[in-house]
Amino acid sequence: MTEIEIGRGKRGRRSYSFDDIAVVPSRRTRDPEEVSVSWQIDAYHFSIPVIAAPMDSVMSPQTAIALGNLGGLPVLDLEGLWTRYEDPEPFIEEIVGLDPAKATARMQQIYAEEIKPELISERLHEVRRAGVTVAGALSPQRTQQHWKTVVDAGCDLFVIRGTTVSAEHVSGRAEPLNLTRFIYELDIPVIVGGAASYTAALHLMRTGAAGVLVGFGGGAAHTTRRTLGIQAPMASAIADVAAARRDYLDESGGRYVHVIADGGVGTSGDIVKAIACGADAVMLGAALARASDAPGQGFHWGPEAHHGELPRGERVEVGATAPLQEILFGPGRVADGTTNVIGALRRAMATTGYSDVKEFQRVEVVVAPYQQD
Repeated sequence: MTEIEIGRGKRGRRSYSFDDIAVVPSRRTRDPEEVSVSWQIDAYHFSIPVIAAPMDSVMSPQTAIALGNLGGLPVLDLEGLWTRYEDPEPFIEEIVGLDPAKATARMQQIYAEEIKPELISERLHEVRRAGVTVAGALSPQRTQQHWKTVVDAGCDLFVIRGTTVSAEHVSGRAEPLNLTRFIYELDIPVIVGGAASYTAALHLMRTGAAGVLVGFGGGAAHTTRRTLGIQAPMASAIADVAAARRDYLDESGGRYVHVIADGGVGTSGDIVKAIACGADAVMLGAALARASDAPGQGFHWGPEAHHGELPRGERVEVGATAPLQEILFGPGRVADGTTNVIGALRRAMATTGYSDVKEFQRVEVVVAPYQQD
């Protein structure tokens, strides 16, 4: 692996973001209508490889049902406003209207309300009654406290999502979550992350996770690079984790763990390049927050934006550009990659001659840094 000398005492590996790479056409093309973009994890089949990020600006029970009916996998934030307040709508309206200088402090106050187990059950039941796949997310810190409520509510898929999640967390204050034991004892598939390196991902795969989220501080609402100085360029991170999946497949005798890009996937071109680097599916935050029917009404924020001790995110305005249906399936009315993202994925796969997502992971990629005019 080629390293670059930063200075006499430090060397670093060159990593690539989505803007640094491009997909190359092959000798064969196909009709976009003949391309399959379906995805399956465990026993659950989805017609599009899209997972909604568990953020209050992206997913409410209503938008979760809408996305499920459109063929994606919705994930509710079980530490969000819908599990803290019986009626969270007034607080969302307040967050949307906050002065930027006061937004973080006020959001910390709003999210200081305790999580109510009965609301976790109620929100998951609401989605289940609509007949779509039910998924909920907790941070590693809250998993031990609320996991039984989640499972008892009939959750189909369980997501343990943090800025970074390790299989070996060291703490002198409390017993950390033992992922291996926890996943082994659960009867439902678990998706866990984020991870941003080969080694970290391999350790998470060995816990028995069905999927690994790839990303660290790369989303539109993250300020992790400015706050902590940490970032993982997504193209390289996905390729590293895809290599861990390949090696774990051999190590485990054939157990396949899904790689899910989580962060920095803001446009249809990013979705294409995430899958080209080895992702099986993408977790979308800002891309879905742009929906005119999203809860955030054109604004986007995640749990990092209201952290009680060290915020590593912010409320950002992404605009309400089109309904959810149009963002996913078009018709596209702008040429910036924010609408008809699935249509763009189909066309990219067809243009390069690949018939399904698994095949498309083998497409040729070149390093071609994007020069914006």
